[in-house]
Amino acid sequence: MKEIIGVRFKKAYKIYYFDPIRIEFEIGEKAIVNTVKGMEIGNVVISNKMIDEEKFPMEITEVLRKATPEDLKIKQENIEKAKEALKICDEKIKEKNLNMRLVDAEFTFDRNKVIFYFVSEERVNFRELVKELASIFKNRIELRQIGVRDQAKMMGCMGKCGQVCCCTRFLKDFSPVSVKMAKDQNLTLNTSKISGTCGRLMCCLNYEQENYEEISKLLPKVGDKVRTKDGIGYVVENNILNEQSKIRIIDEDEEFEENYKPNEIERIY
Repeated sequence: MKEIIGVRFKKAYKIYYFDPIRIEFEIGEKAIVNTVKGMEIGNVVISNKMIDEEKFPMEITEVLRKATPEDLKIKQENIEKAKEALKICDEKIKEKNLNMRLVDAEFTFDRNKVIFYFVSEERVNFRELVKELASIFKNRIELRQIGVRDQAKMMGCMGKCGQVCCCTRFLKDFSPVSVKMAKDQNLTLNTSKISGTCGRLMCCLNYEQENYEEISKLLPKVGDKVRTKDGIGYVVENNILNEQSKIRIIDEDEEFEENYKPNEIERIY
């Protein structure tokens, strides 16, 4: 068995696992850990937990310690420093007329590195910018290009539903979203209607897609010839949400349309 804790560095971002080295952590406490970016302070979201090593074979890093009040003070100072760094970097980008839009900046906890996040539609040569920033901040500088979805996640945009975007609130990863999902759900294919604040297809199209696909398998296709208790007819429309098919019954004396559940329909092949 292996003991772990789960640490998250930003809201709605991935959880990373660390060896607590027999230190007892409660959910909500802060931990100081080493990451690929350097020393960081994170929120404990999973307290000490024993897991089967066979189900968790990856090597995990040991935590350094619990965060102290002094550590929290440093973290707040870093946040303020990052705001100032963001302004300075933005000014330098404009001076050099670089085609990039700055999104965010952060100092690692140990202040050994400043990371700037930006979006751009093209590849940007920012070598001179890095050199100038390094001379200003006396730190290692990293410029990291991100996508528009990541930008929305960082900035916390509002969705068309009136709530903060899902990516900011709870989505840890971005799942692929396609126009086919909108077609399956009988939504308008007007991109302005099915796109989120980031300009990409809305993440929520993916939430019920599996249900739509499962229900679609139960219903006959539009145009299929079927038999019902009222006679033989043709499928003119499917209502996935109600799990019904609208059938046009063609009788010798009359023609009418009626809704039927899948178990009320027999397909004629």
